[in-house]
Amino acid sequence: MISFQLQGKRALVTGAASGIGLATAELLARSGATVALNDLPNNPLLDEHVNRLKNQGFNVFAAPGNVADPASVNTLFESAITTLGGLDYLVNNAGTPGTREPVAPDNFGIQDEAFWQKLLNINLQGPARCTAAAVNALRQSGGAIVNTASTAGLIGNGSSAVYAATKAGLIALTKEHARALGPDIRVNAIAPGIVESDWECRFELPQSALDTVPLQRKGQPEEFAEAIVYLLCAGSYITGHVLVLDGGLMAGTRDTQLSL
Repeated sequence: MISFQLQGKRALVTGAASGIGLATAELLARSGATVALNDLPNNPLLDEHVNRLKNQGFNVFAAPGNVADPASVNTLFESAITTLGGLDYLVNNAGTPGTREPVAPDNFGIQDEAFWQKLLNINLQGPARCTAAAVNALRQSGGAIVNTASTAGLIGNGSSAVYAATKAGLIALTKEHARALGPDIRVNAIAPGIVESDWECRFELPQSALDTVPLQRKGQPEEFAEAIVYLLCAGSYITGHVLVLDGGLMAGTRDTQLSL
């Protein structure tokens, strides 16, 4: 695993009670940063993981709040930034597929107005709200933001067409914010492919399907976390970039032959 020296740095990670968010918060903390872990107030995993990391000697604390609620976001950031004494890094990781099983693109019965509003509110407006709430503190520190997008936002084939659309929107927002907030704040995104995580939507993929991916496996949360932390603290000339982490999925399947 890559190691970083982040003593004195302050970070806030949304959606940090599991998966990529938790792995990122852990890597930041193990690298010496003070980290605010955000997740929904009623998620017992948040306090469980915060207590575990505290018991291991790391500087972390819980920052519960709902990125879908503007008032909650403002309260969460005011409190967290005060406790941290400023902010250097923001990871906009919180998101939802809104479904436990993949939805066909033409299934308009499930992808109704309520479904659209839920995913837009969390996956797209959520990062926008969090960025707005953090921008003053990040300007003061010359900080950085990383958004968790998805390869679904580039090529589709996610949990639903709506999910893909919100992640495509987040990719566009990343580039807009990079232009608007530079040179003071760098803004980038990662686009994960297949993730080994306790995600709300389960994709039952046989090994035969994974074998067609060049690296022949799912990505681990820790692998995505390394890329996020690199973009936060080491990629000093990288902004407006979307880093694809997909095991080669978008390069084409391993059995694809070149026709001459």
